[in-house]
Amino acid sequence: MRASPRCRVTRAVGGSVDTLLPVLAPLLAPGGAAPALPSPEREAVLAALNGVLGDRLARTANPLAIGMALRRDGRALVLRRDALAAALPDAGERVLVLVHGLCMNDLQWRRDGHDHGAALAAALGFTPLYLHYPSGLHVSTNGRALANLLEQLLAQWPRPIARFAIVGHSMGGLVARSALHYGRAAGRHWVDRLDDFACLGTPHHGAPLERAGQGLHMLLDATPYAGPFGRLAKLRSAGITDLRHGSVVDEDWLNADRFESATDRRQPVPLPTGPRCFALAGTLAGAGKALGDGLVPLASALGKHRLARRTLGFAPSHQRVVADTNHLQLLSSAAVFEQLRAWLRH
Repeated sequence: MRASPRCRVTRAVGGSVDTLLPVLAPLLAPGGAAPALPSPEREAVLAALNGVLGDRLARTANPLAIGMALRRDGRALVLRRDALAAALPDAGERVLVLVHGLCMNDLQWRRDGHDHGAALAAALGFTPLYLHYPSGLHVSTNGRALANLLEQLLAQWPRPIARFAIVGHSMGGLVARSALHYGRAAGRHWVDRLDDFACLGTPHHGAPLERAGQGLHMLLDATPYAGPFGRLAKLRSAGITDLRHGSVVDEDWLNADRFESATDRRQPVPLPTGPRCFALAGTLAGAGKALGDGLVPLASALGKHRLARRTLGFAPSHQRVVADTNHLQLLSSAAVFEQLRAWLRH
């Protein structure tokens, strides 16, 4: 009797990386001889795999490596004016880009029947677009690529843009901060067009995930088929080690041992000037606020640091702490959505 796809994923991850990838390949290739996983699960496994092994997949040009794209309903958008107009008949003057976190994908913005992007579209008239990217690469690598992608998007958008906003969850906030840094350095026009930038549970000053590993298990266990990838956490992709302190630029890891965890070598990167910047953090039920959402400490999510030069200047009115909410619940919390709606309404 042929083993189920779930069992085959679990068995594959139990082996070495060299045996893992050939076994997973037919499961993740729709239309192949082996029974492929259903589409959402296949996307989740690919996202998890690219989170824990993304740098290795890219380095070896493995076909399981995903590329960066802006997507809608899981389909990549062609960033050409006529193609965008055809693919997005609802394209309006308010553009919202949502950036997912480590080991996740664009489809996972929908959680427990709620999607912040779709809800903000209904409430405020935004056209939501969802970034899909290999989260195991360095944050700065993805940040530079996103800076270029957003320049193309705004240049080809089929209508005049009256409002432009970015919402990043977890690592997604770091990737967006990196894109703003590199976009400004390269003179990209979209940086000056950005009105609002909101971070949900972003580890601006790092997260215990990279040091202890339990945070990665929490992310993966929440997704069918992806849980076994927690066994690969010890391999620590470039993206995972960037979460140690919250690195957003190349200088944080170039010419250094990225596995050495004691020293915070980050170059201070302040919040961008121009857009309104917001920080939202969750705290666990029955726990002290300082513990945060189970993955990101409260001070890190709010950009606070004992050193003034590293502290991010989120205005007090642009910060919010949501109680009894863990890291993944930030994606489905009604209180989080209401705060986003209030911030982005004006």
